[in-house]
Amino acid sequence: MKFVVFDLISNHPNGVTGEILTEQERIQQVIDQAVFAETLGYDGYGVGERHGAPFLSSSPALMLTAIAARTTKIRLMPTISVLSVLDPVRVAEDYATLDHLSGGRLEMMIGKGNDPRHYPLFGIKEEEQWISLAERYDLLKRLWSEENVSWEGTYRPPLNNVTTEPRPYQKKIRIWHGSASSPLSTELAAKNGEPIFSSNAFHPMEKYKELIDHYRERLEFYGFDSKNAVVGAGAGSLYLANTTEEAINRFRPYYEIYMNTDASKHNQSPFKSLEDHVQNGSPLIGSPDYVIEKILKYHQAFGHQVQSISVGGLSQEEQYEQLERFATEVIPVLRREIPSTIWEIEKAVVDS
Repeated sequence: MKFVVFDLISNHPNGVTGEILTEQERIQQVIDQAVFAETLGYDGYGVGERHGAPFLSSSPALMLTAIAARTTKIRLMPTISVLSVLDPVRVAEDYATLDHLSGGRLEMMIGKGNDPRHYPLFGIKEEEQWISLAERYDLLKRLWSEENVSWEGTYRPPLNNVTTEPRPYQKKIRIWHGSASSPLSTELAAKNGEPIFSSNAFHPMEKYKELIDHYRERLEFYGFDSKNAVVGAGAGSLYLANTTEEAINRFRPYYEIYMNTDASKHNQSPFKSLEDHVQNGSPLIGSPDYVIEKILKYHQAFGHQVQSISVGGLSQEEQYEQLERFATEVIPVLRREIPSTIWEIEKAVVDS
């Protein structure tokens, strides 16, 4: 199994101390965290995209470029790029540039987004989100794989014989499809034989398993071998302690402050308490043994090769403590238990 660290750059008060970082401090914290994650042997780092407080993650391409300048190995992922509201020409140019600056470490991830505030901001209606995403995605793929593209659509002016520059550094940039709530995302991924990344954060396992199962079924329908399906999965928050009870007690202030944000309420999580969420949902809150067993349980249901974690909202000291404990006490066991070949070929090419 491969492991990636994701951060939405939420900047709300610390659940224990009440401290609020300046925007500059919080942005720099993310870059430093990514560097630290690479030193610990994590495989990837992702920055999400949101537009509006308390998030500072409106420009993941810029954040990942700064991280690329301070790292050499870790894969870089926008998690997600909200393509439903963006110009595919600009996206193709920005992320191809990042691909060059990182030496081919870009893993693209696209989706319709999980915050309805961006639709009026960029001039589309919420009910158009899926149609808009599909159209813009098709154009992005053409811009990266073809030259002299001519195109007409609904959500941007026509193109006539356009070749975006720079061309991607990688021969083919992998595009992940974020999956959280609708089979329309898994359908789009399956139709194109591309991987999905399940958010797996706010609801019970069954909801996300249904979407992943749908993805595999539709891969077969479109002529792809579902045995080769590549799936990633999130887990909400991470907090390790010597016992699960201690972990829950230490994490509770952070959980309560986040669950009271508008962004969290939008997801309409059915869990009634932190204990309910830990027992019946995906958060990795507990002892190392408990967390290992939970990931193995989810892997049995999802068959995922890539696992994301998040330590956003914690103090920097706790972030580093959690990342290090997970890297030393959890990852080695899961790497042995769950083989994964993704990114091995890319690494071999770079090393050769």
